[in-house]
Amino acid sequence: MDQFGAVLRSWRDRVTPQEVGLPPGPGRRAPGLRREELAGLAGMSVEYLVRLEQGRATHPSTSVLAALARALRLTDDERDHLYRVAGQAPPATGAVSQHVGPGVQRVVDRLSDVPAAVFSAAWDLVWWNAMWAALTGDPSERPPGDRNVALLHFLGEPRTIVFDAAHDEEFSDDLAADLREALGRYPDDPRLAGLVARLRRESPAFERRWERAHVARHRSSRKTATATPVGPIDLDCDVLTAPGSDLRIVVYTVAPGSEAASRMELLRVVGARTLT
Repeated sequence: MDQFGAVLRSWRDRVTPQEVGLPPGPGRRAPGLRREELAGLAGMSVEYLVRLEQGRATHPSTSVLAALARALRLTDDERDHLYRVAGQAPPATGAVSQHVGPGVQRVVDRLSDVPAAVFSAAWDLVWWNAMWAALTGDPSERPPGDRNVALLHFLGEPRTIVFDAAHDEEFSDDLAADLREALGRYPDDPRLAGLVARLRRESPAFERRWERAHVARHRSSRKTATATPVGPIDLDCDVLTAPGSDLRIVVYTVAPGSEAASRMELLRVVGARTLT
């Protein structure tokens, strides 16, 4: 684990606060991230990060490694090296990728003033900004395995983003079709296969759509956020595909000059400040 700690420190030193949307802060001796900054970005305690860097914590889990790779903005090759020096097998090439590379991160960095999130081909939520958390609720309060759009839609609790009955039907159809297409591209991914099997077993609505063998991609739509701190907000939802990957970037926007725009601006002040 000495090599793991060394590469972790080296990559932490090369990422500037500005690259990850943090202020430089006073009294900074080196340009890289402080331990508490990286720990916050990766969703772990500073104490655990110190133990990892010093080689006193061995065998970090794949979820920890994935979080570190995203926070450090590693390329795919660098991510695989991080896994190897930690004693873990890199993600299989036939598995759905949840890695948000530096190129995609730079794209979503530009979207800091609107709610934006990144999803895998299996519709697992893998990255979100402060505005997304302010609008939909903080995803970090859920276990990583529960941050899946299909699970929440077909098996979860009442949603905070709603739409009319016609669009609900369309959204359900497209979501099932998305998973069918993903399973066709990643037939050997056990987690994706398990997700589909669970949905087919526990959700008659999903099973009915799965049996229709409909294949499509998720489309843009109009929705309403019903449970924000500033009241309901009517939204345009656009789904973008990240170039060179299966990641989807979901962005919520509002019409300029509308009441929704005023509420979004208020949410930017109130909600994002609360999360910070």
